Amino acid sequence: MINRRTILTAALAAAIGPLATRTARAQAAMSRVTAYAFSFHALDGGDISLADYTGRPLLIVNTASLCGYTPQYAGLQGLWTEFHGRGLTIIGVPSNDFGGQEPGGSSDIAETAQHQYGVTFPITAKAVVNGPNAHPFYKWAAAARPKDVPRWNFHKYLIGRDGYIAEVFPSAVEPSDTRVKTAIARALAES
Repeated sequence: MINRRTILTAALAAAIGPLATRTARAQAAMSRVTAYAFSFHALDGGDISLADYTGRPLLIVNTASLCGYTPQYAGLQGLWTEFHGRGLTIIGVPSNDFGGQEPGGSSDIAETAQHQYGVTFPITAKAVVNGPNAHPFYKWAAAARPKDVPRWNFHKYLIGRDGYIAEVFPSAVEPSDTRVKTAIARALAES
């Protein structure tokens, strides 16, 4: 025979169960890490905190001074000029991971990016972007998109306003490519 306590317990569990599930899902979604959780050491000292750009699309690009793709700095600067006023931030992340093509120090990197190519967007200090010693942002990106990790210099991650990876463009895709510009425009249009 079922007693009153058993009926009340079952009714209460039925009423609270969906609420507890929704609450657990909401807490899990709120605790998911976004790109805005990371920061990089800046090329000129200090830090570049991605949290400073919360709610803004980011284009994070691993760069190198002695690469065949190094002229993409000019295309990235073009994107910066075109879209920065609308909210896009581009961050260059120099790395020596591929072919030893970023062997120099900060002054060498600045000479290439800022003086040869006129880059005015933020540049980080040299960082590891691949493997077990990768910068935490790149570990996060690899976990989020394991098939879209950098395989060479000038790999591009477009981060949407929500802080998650919106698009990935491999090295061979030029910054001026219509696909890149369309994805940036779409990210800027999101609210």
